[in-house]
Amino acid sequence: MHGWVLRWLLNILAIIITAAIIPGFDLTIWGAIVGSVFLGVCNAVIRPVIILLTLPLNILSLGLFTFIINGFMLYLTSATIKGFTIHGFWWAVLSAILLSIVSFIISYFIKDKVFYLR
Repeated sequence: MHGWVLRWLLNILAIIITAAIIPGFDLTIWGAIVGSVFLGVCNAVIRPVIILLTLPLNILSLGLFTFIINGFMLYLTSATIKGFTIHGFWWAVLSAILLSIVSFIISYFIKDKVFYLR
């Protein structure tokens, strides 16, 4: 299995676990699949721009403002994808924090094979 497929499946699992724990986060299986793709695109395209624009605030908060940005990415996904519903911005921020923790735990146990060119 390719590394990106495994990473995508683990991201879907992390989203499902987060939705099961957070009461303000409702999810369908298709919502999790499509939402993970959309969230990945948002994190790759929109998030770096927002982080750059809010860099002074992020520095002043010692990086904690990143959780607000991650919550905004989840809230944007919720507003766009049917079946991926977060009931309010602060539920999105709490979901982003928990999603980060769950993703970290999953990544800790599942290591990607890295090939180095010599």
